Amino acid sequence: MAKRKTNKNRIPIKSPQDIKEMRVATETASEILQATAKFIEAGKTTSEVDLYAAELIKEHNCISAFLGYRGFPGNICISPNEEVVHGIGSDRVIKDGDIISIDVGVVKNGWIGDNATTVPVGNVDEEVKRLLAVTEQSLYEALAFAKDGEYLADLCGAVAEYVKPFNMGVVKEFVGHGVGKELHEEPQVPNYRPLGRSPRLKEGMVLAIEPMINAGTPRVKVLSDGWTVITGDKKYSAHFEHTVCVGKHGPDILTARPREATPELLGITL
Repeated sequence: MAKRKTNKNRIPIKSPQDIKEMRVATETASEILQATAKFIEAGKTTSEVDLYAAELIKEHNCISAFLGYRGFPGNICISPNEEVVHGIGSDRVIKDGDIISIDVGVVKNGWIGDNATTVPVGNVDEEVKRLLAVTEQSLYEALAFAKDGEYLADLCGAVAEYVKPFNMGVVKEFVGHGVGKELHEEPQVPNYRPLGRSPRLKEGMVLAIEPMINAGTPRVKVLSDGWTVITGDKKYSAHFEHTVCVGKHGPDILTARPREATPELLGITL
């Protein structure tokens, strides 16, 4: 979501029953994300991927959290290569060497599940694999702070602090967010350490943490469709996201799935 000021006094706390109910939506979102990622291959269009996800959403008796939201026309966000977020399915053909970011949000029984991943297609070069591995790991660096008593600023700062040695660009204009019965709730969750006093995290807060990391400049721009965000230098961008509940002793990742972009899986070293 676009960056704005966080209202520290309005961060919702979910009850254990709320989390139990929300988990149905988040697990469904994770299942659809993983199935859609497996569907992606060279030769298909991004529109075909969007429609495939739409069928899965229908089969799981839920609805897209994105379709129609503030006028968004897609069932999911699908963003190839230089597209950072909010990409719209089209006749663009997926090619060998591409990376495809997909963001799946669903509404089920009134609760929202929101998660994202970036899929390498075919023969992706080593620098792009490094981008994927760094972005995914930066997410897990932040997730480690989703614990009662930690500061939100430390969670946010963990992303940029991890990414800095790799000379990649951390997107600042678009950020993570709280999530629950609304797609965008308090607080804002930037991928860098925010200025000012930071609220402490409390058990039961639910956050969508979503690093967006560019291979080059952190600058981005929005295309004329009003939605698609691209990198300022047209270099690749990666996006990984989990919905997580702040736990008493550590994170409860509500959209849990196997790791996808570790150096070992990608056959690289960082």
